[in-house]
This record gives sequence, C-alpha cells and structure tokens, in this order.
Amino acid sequence: MKEYVVLIVGDADRWWTSMTEEERAAGYAAYTRFDEELGKRGHTVTGGAELQGSATAKSIPAGGGPVTDGPFAESAEQVGGFYQVQTEDLDDLLDCCQLIAQLGDAIEVRPVNTPEDRAS
Repeated sequence: MKEYVVLIVGDADRWWTSMTEEERAAGYAAYTRFDEELGKRGHTVTGGAELQGSATAKSIPAGGGPVTDGPFAESAEQVGGFYQVQTEDLDDLLDCCQLIAQLGDAIEVRPVNTPEDRAS
C-alpha cells in the first residue's frame, strides 16, 4: 500500500475565533464522517492530529536564524491538521477528501517517501 499525508490548509484559528459552537460541532461531525468513510472504503489512517492555533507556533527562517513566535508574517494560510493514510486507491482517497474540503479549507494530498523511494 502507498502512504499519503492529507494536509488541511486554511485559517485554523477561524475554528476558535469566529465560529459558533454549533458551527464547530457541525465541522467536527464532518471530520467524523470523513474518518468513517475512509474506513468503509478500505483506507487505513496510520496517524494524524488537529494542530493547535497558529499563536502557539514557533518559526525558524529558511537557512536558519532566530526562533520567533507564531507563523511567518507572509503566511496567509497554515496547516491546521493532517492525516497519514495508507491506500491503494488515491482517486478514492481524494474523493473522500471532498467531505472535509466542503468545510472551507483547502486539502493537499502528498505521497510519503519510503526508504525504497529514497534509494532509487
């Protein structure tokens, strides 16, 4: 099976600063449906997490340098969470990702490099 990381990209802080309790509950219910659908369709979640807000981030600039609080100022969107998924059907995984993309955040799916990939 091939392994992919599903990145949830958007304004992660929106969940806590501008959404009502009902909107948040509906959003989390959509993620629960996503998890359930992955299992029903034969995809295996091997890891993942919701990330804390961007105010808790620490950043190091490219090339090294001082550690600063928060995301880089030029970052309009941040990764708010991720799933690590094993599957033999990327197209179906992407179809499942539509469930959470409908909440308003972008979804980026990337293959994970395996030791075999790095050797070639």
